[in-house]
Amino acid sequence: MNIVIADDYQNCVKDLQCYSLLSAHQVKIYVEPVKYRDELIDRLKDADILVIIRERISIDEELLRELPKLRLISLVGRHSKTIDYAACTKHGVAVTHGISSSPEAPAELTLALMLAVRRNVVLEATRMKEGKFPITLSHRLAGSTLGIYGLGVIGQIVARAAHAMGMHILIWGRDASINKAKELGYEVANSKADLFSRADVLSLHLRYSKDTANSVSYADLSLMKSTALFINTARAELVEEGALEKALLTGRPGYAGVDVYENEPILDGNHPFLKMENVVCIPHLGWADIDTFELYFGEAFEQVIRYVNKEKLRLINPEVLLR
Repeated sequence: MNIVIADDYQNCVKDLQCYSLLSAHQVKIYVEPVKYRDELIDRLKDADILVIIRERISIDEELLRELPKLRLISLVGRHSKTIDYAACTKHGVAVTHGISSSPEAPAELTLALMLAVRRNVVLEATRMKEGKFPITLSHRLAGSTLGIYGLGVIGQIVARAAHAMGMHILIWGRDASINKAKELGYEVANSKADLFSRADVLSLHLRYSKDTANSVSYADLSLMKSTALFINTARAELVEEGALEKALLTGRPGYAGVDVYENEPILDGNHPFLKMENVVCIPHLGWADIDTFELYFGEAFEQVIRYVNKEKLRLINPEVLLR
């Protein structure tokens, strides 16, 4: 089988232990993202099987018409908003998915961002490398209020760690989050406005869906303190486009830590956040640790082998079997 693995930004897939599952097949791995559709078609045209890393490329009707050999897309992760599943079914392309989750990785990164921004780690480390004097006084976490918007599994890990560091935990979200907060003994905000206005640090942990898109508006952000920090390691689409940039420019909140963007990857320093000293940006690293990659890619490669062996698959589009 000809297998293509697209957009391995970290150039690390070949070094994973689970990569040995594909040793009997011809595998082509691409690291750099494409700029043009024709280039993408050229990369994928001979593929029998395509392994897609999260949402790094889009699969639509137009592209599928150019890929007559393609029969399987094995998705790294549970779901992708950049795949047209109906079009895949129409063209006889089965799409499989993972089942595992790794909440520890994004939770740890959230905490790392929180500490890095509040203690001015990036700014002062950069200045020190440049031989400059320190210029800031930082904000301690102990005694401050951490607002968590969405108390799912990731939010709960963040809350436990922050509570252990002496932070007061304030929760808002849907009924499930509010009920879980009460069960765990955390304070529930009186409203979303109460959450945003009281938090010294506000971390967003909603699961993205069409119902949660644009859950955070400029009006919400403008309620935050001028000394407050907003962290998003969840999804960029949870925040109204342009709202965080506008809020930061007007000084409320005063700081941000960002790991997710509407259009990824961010190349050539081409994003307004990268020009702001009060923002720490990282390139969607929340899920990117070795343990998570071994887990997620292992599941994706296992589906490839099951397909080759004509075994039952974990299909997103089971209707493809009826064709």
